[in-house]
Amino acid sequence: MEKDSGLKLKVIKTNSIIHSKNKHRSGYNFDALCTTYPDLLEFVIVNKYNTKTIDFANPKAVKSLNTALLIKYYGIRFWEFPDTNLCPPIPSRVDYIHHIADLLKASETKGNINVLDIGTGATCIYPILGHAEYNWRFVGTDIDKESLNSAEKIIRKNNLNDFITLRCQSKLLQILKGVIMENDSFSITMCNPPFYKSEQEAYEATKRKLKGLKIKGDNFIRNFSGTSKELWYQGGEKAFLHNYLYESSIFKTKCGWFTSLVSKKDLLQGMYLSLNKLGATDIKTINMGQGNKVSRIVAWTFR
Repeated sequence: MEKDSGLKLKVIKTNSIIHSKNKHRSGYNFDALCTTYPDLLEFVIVNKYNTKTIDFANPKAVKSLNTALLIKYYGIRFWEFPDTNLCPPIPSRVDYIHHIADLLKASETKGNINVLDIGTGATCIYPILGHAEYNWRFVGTDIDKESLNSAEKIIRKNNLNDFITLRCQSKLLQILKGVIMENDSFSITMCNPPFYKSEQEAYEATKRKLKGLKIKGDNFIRNFSGTSKELWYQGGEKAFLHNYLYESSIFKTKCGWFTSLVSKKDLLQGMYLSLNKLGATDIKTINMGQGNKVSRIVAWTFR
């Protein structure tokens, strides 16, 4: 346990490794996945190490792989959404689920777990995984009505209507206001914030990434990068997070824990200072590792 200098609140950190409960710690069994989902077979290749894999720069291959994972390991029968939307990587998304499950257990959260998923998207991925792994109930929110329509179809076709409900956030810059109702009571929130300050910044970042992969074509870029509403917020990740922190203080009695992924490490200190001023009683920082990528969850409570 580490006490952050200058702050009254504790910041607890964990090792940056894939969670021990993650079903995908040992990689992918492509033979088994192709048996479960034959559409994946056309994308499987053998690399120079004589190992089966896919081309992870190909969005159709990535989408097919993640569909196969959901069918084989999480009991999902239908998972279709527009190619223009982001395709979430299942291993990293389920890691978030397992880490907040640990948080709830450690804080002795009792009763049925109700989760607010901020920005649930067209894929409804966190509610799907959270219900499959822990039988949690979810309310998913989003500002994009088309994404909500896609998520609703996924929920309906997988018979999850009794466990997952959706709400539309009508105000572009609001996060919790307008979607948390008077009678709501949530165990925890979760959120994967947009990274960029504008649609153009998101587009240019993806263009540079694909240039590095030696992939050309504007149409491919749009399909790979996701929609503007998924990727950008006025003021970028920093503005989103600080708005989220402020709004959480307004709804402090409605939720046991608030959490968010934070991509930029240099945003943490500012978040801690703001939470201290807002009256948070505890902060936890949970580092996550997926291959060469390191990310983190910040969790806070006012209770």
